[in-house]
Amino acid sequence: MAMVYVGIDVSKDWLDVHVAPAGEEWRVARDAAGLDELVLRIGGLGPSCIGVEATGGYETVVAATLGAASLPVAVLNPAQVRHFANALGKRAKTDPIDAAVIARFVEATGPAVRPLPDEETQALADLVARRRQIIAMMVAERQRLKRAGAKRLIKSIERLLAALQKELTDLEGAIGDSVKASPLWHAREELLKSIPGVGPATARTLIAELPELGRLDRRQIAALVGVAPWTRQSGQWRGKAMIGGGRSAVRTALYMAGLVASRSNPVLRTIYRRLLDAGKAKKVALVAVARKLVIICNAIVRDQQPWHA
Repeated sequence: MAMVYVGIDVSKDWLDVHVAPAGEEWRVARDAAGLDELVLRIGGLGPSCIGVEATGGYETVVAATLGAASLPVAVLNPAQVRHFANALGKRAKTDPIDAAVIARFVEATGPAVRPLPDEETQALADLVARRRQIIAMMVAERQRLKRAGAKRLIKSIERLLAALQKELTDLEGAIGDSVKASPLWHAREELLKSIPGVGPATARTLIAELPELGRLDRRQIAALVGVAPWTRQSGQWRGKAMIGGGRSAVRTALYMAGLVASRSNPVLRTIYRRLLDAGKAKKVALVAVARKLVIICNAIVRDQQPWHA
């Protein structure tokens, strides 16, 4: 029996669908009736995988609807799909063309099908993301405060900083309440905080934005976060290994936790010092610490055992 792969290009009002290798195409509205039709038609095909690009939120209801119908859906990184399209020589960009590229991408790469976060986990992720946005705004305002000269401007910035600080405090309280209200999340937070270097903010970021923690192997979890280095070489040329992609918010949280762990965690401090002694740059050593840290977090959640050196 031939394998069937489906690509869906999501826009605000429409869903363009392409079925590979048959080449069948159609369009439905991104509303309740259109989603019902989508599930009915795709369900009858018995697809191996359905690819949907992450498009800033429009894809969520589509992926959730397909997932609820027990259909295998994978939410894809748009940059990877675009690079794939360039490799195919697809310079033109229309919704039907994009749907066809997505279907071919799914067929060629076989992306992992993972369940979407449930409603409560998504709500927690939104709170954590909002906390991150507030902190970014506060950092920007503090930089402006350093350059401000006029008293009126200084007072304006200070008022805004005070309001942002109040909002940050309220958000952190809401995040804490959400975690405490869930026995599963609370237990997971305590397990993660048992690791020297992992504080409440890092633990809650992992809970909210890395629900796969404990369900993947060490290589998969490092790649998902984007801390697995990829080699660059050709013939006699050897380039520097680099990291990229993955979940940037989780990677940033782990990097900051790695800064603390490189001083306070006996295992990670030893790794950090060994890399520095070997001539590695501090940033390279800290990325290695962050990679080791997410692997430790993954093992602790998997085994349900707190940290021990």
